[in-house]
Amino acid sequence: MFDTMTTTKTVGALCGSLLVLLLSGWAASGLYSMGGGHGDEHAQAYVIATGDDAGGAAEEAPAEVDLETLLASGDAANGAKIFKKCQACHKLEDGANATGPTLFHIVNRPVDSIGSFSGYSGALAKVVDVWTPEHLFNYLEDPKSFAPGNKMAFAGLKKAQDRADIIAYLENPGG
Repeated sequence: MFDTMTTTKTVGALCGSLLVLLLSGWAASGLYSMGGGHGDEHAQAYVIATGDDAGGAAEEAPAEVDLETLLASGDAANGAKIFKKCQACHKLEDGANATGPTLFHIVNRPVDSIGSFSGYSGALAKVVDVWTPEHLFNYLEDPKSFAPGNKMAFAGLKKAQDRADIIAYLENPGG
């Protein structure tokens, strides 16, 4: 059934198909080229006026919020909702460790101070001594850059208000 002539025809058809495909791709790229050949001068086609007299070069920096004011405005009820992200590794009961140490009374507690938790890396103790609200606020933004080498795999909370809310919840989890 399969003789030498059938095999030769099949291989020839495959090679011919590949050649047609490559040639059509080359022709299409020549016809529909998106760049090059227009010289070194490039100009913007149009400008959209935004009302900025400086031409959009100077952007206003976001207003810095006082950390004490932000922490004082923390909403513990919203912090309880945000804490659900933490519950995968932390518990809020006294002495109840999980993958991470208990967060019971963490605010103003010494770092690496839970004796029943043996998973500390020591990286946090090199950076801070006590978990003040300010230290927690900065740590929760990006744990890996705050204390390189720590074991917390959490990416962080980017919104400042979320961090303030969770700190308010950790200060007073019952109310």
